[in-house]
Amino acid sequence: MGKFKGIILIFLKGMGMGAADIVPGVSGGSIALITGIYEKLLDSIKSIDAEAIRYLLKGKFVAFWEHINGKFLLTLFVGILFSIFSMSRLITYLMDNLPIPLWSFFCGLIIISAIIILRDIKKWNIATVLWLLGGIVFAYWVTGLPPTTSPEAAWFTFVAGVIAISAMILPGISGSFLLLILGQYERVLQAVNDRDILVLGLFALGCVVGLLSFSRLISWFLKRYHAMTLAFLSGIMLGSINKIWPWKNVISYRMSSSGIQKPFVTENVLPQDFLAITGEESLILYAALAFSFGILLVLGIERTANYIKE
Repeated sequence: MGKFKGIILIFLKGMGMGAADIVPGVSGGSIALITGIYEKLLDSIKSIDAEAIRYLLKGKFVAFWEHINGKFLLTLFVGILFSIFSMSRLITYLMDNLPIPLWSFFCGLIIISAIIILRDIKKWNIATVLWLLGGIVFAYWVTGLPPTTSPEAAWFTFVAGVIAISAMILPGISGSFLLLILGQYERVLQAVNDRDILVLGLFALGCVVGLLSFSRLISWFLKRYHAMTLAFLSGIMLGSINKIWPWKNVISYRMSSSGIQKPFVTENVLPQDFLAITGEESLILYAALAFSFGILLVLGIERTANYIKE
């Protein structure tokens, strides 16, 4: 029964990562870090190496499966894919119709998560503080980059997959947002909705390449500079609030491939100024409720993780 609970929990964590990865501004890596599986995920991905390939070539499938922690990876990625395919329309709807409560929810989730992670750092010094500040500045800079247009060639879809998956396993930097910067977000999301096998296949291939390479880099830093790396990752999460701030004034729009006008460049505004600037209600009460729910959800996940050991 305990093993079954563990599998269900990993599946739900995968669903959380998948749901986060759909939203431009929120990282699935943040959810992995919040739910306590980040380092386990990196180690499992990193184990897909030359030795694993040798097991495959020799037909030692059980040894290969155990070497790469296959049960954990399969359960997690099934959860991610299930969430992406089942929730893409819901997330799109919420972004279009209830953006302020949605972004407020993620703000609460990200802020409390960063605080919890920073709390676990036992040794603080000047270097750790500098890495924290560096993470904040880096994320603030990246999330301030303007979106652009890009080619729809096959090679660029592959490159977008490499870049996006690298961000998806980096807490605070959203793979979806980088796809937006690269001009590929709408194309990939439409491919998910249309079940476009060619586009999804090229994107997935890029994801595999980026995942196997970038996970090793992050894992190396965590093993050798654990406190400073956690501080940097937490800083990235805090700096990413620049992107997911709920109250934004749209400066310019873009026309989507389906002929729908969508925000292109935005600037953050204070909630008390939102009505005067945009002519829309600031929905502060709904935002506060969603923000609080994000905080309570993370605290609930943390408490649950303490009771259910994988």
